[in-house]
Amino acid sequence: MNTASEVTEFLRSRRARITPKQAGLPSYGERRVPGLRREEVAALAGVSLEYYKRLERGNLGGVSDGVLEALARALQLSEAERAHLFDLARAAHPVASTRIRPIGQRVRPEVLRLLDVINAPAVVRNARLDYLAVNALGRALYAPLFDGPEQPANSARFTFLDPAAVDFYVDWDRIADELVASLRWEAGAHACDRALQELIGELSTRSEEFGRRWAAHNVGFHTTGVKRIRHPVVGEVTIGYENVQFTADPTVTMAIYTAELGSTSQQALDILASWAATPDAAASGVEPA
Repeated sequence: MNTASEVTEFLRSRRARITPKQAGLPSYGERRVPGLRREEVAALAGVSLEYYKRLERGNLGGVSDGVLEALARALQLSEAERAHLFDLARAAHPVASTRIRPIGQRVRPEVLRLLDVINAPAVVRNARLDYLAVNALGRALYAPLFDGPEQPANSARFTFLDPAAVDFYVDWDRIADELVASLRWEAGAHACDRALQELIGELSTRSEEFGRRWAAHNVGFHTTGVKRIRHPVVGEVTIGYENVQFTADPTVTMAIYTAELGSTSQQALDILASWAATPDAAASGVEPA
């Protein structure tokens, strides 16, 4: 990832979405371009116009946290967008970027044991959205992903490159938007990870839907939420998820899925658990690392 270009496009896209009225500024006459002007952002952030132009040209090296905070307030950044801005600033500083922990590719035995005792669908992924490990019910729930043509299993590749994903995710557009926003945040946090950049390049080349969303520069992270899936065995299921991050492995996350007690979705998961217990269904498509 070219950090300078990323900074430029990110700041321009955030500036373009805010109207003078939203920023509490007067607006005179018709504007040729949407959003705030550079001088307005500079004034809101309390920096000179020339200094802001330097920032928008992608030069975040040496910028203080105070300036970044002021810029985040001026551009009305969300929590995820603010974190992304700080990640880009770290990536622009050669010394700081070398301290960023690499994305994990292995799962500790303790996590694998925890995965096995959870009585719910659960998967372990890294920041590249690679599936590193999965319990039997988790594999059964995501059978189209693990059995699909895009291997090794990866959430982004399945969502954008496997046609089955559009049918599997009832709310495919929302899932796709959230996934790209999360991947954009991870790309800022791990700007030096070559495998992550190669994944983004592959998705941009092979999927027009991914490329269009990636160009929007939206950023987000999702630690909890609800998904609706259309499972080939048990039909439509609505499940909530919680993402658990491990202090010892900050780039590795376990997602645990549950359904409302007594609901038809819970009944579907119970049926799926029985199906997962059969020898054919229990055969894992992901080898524990």
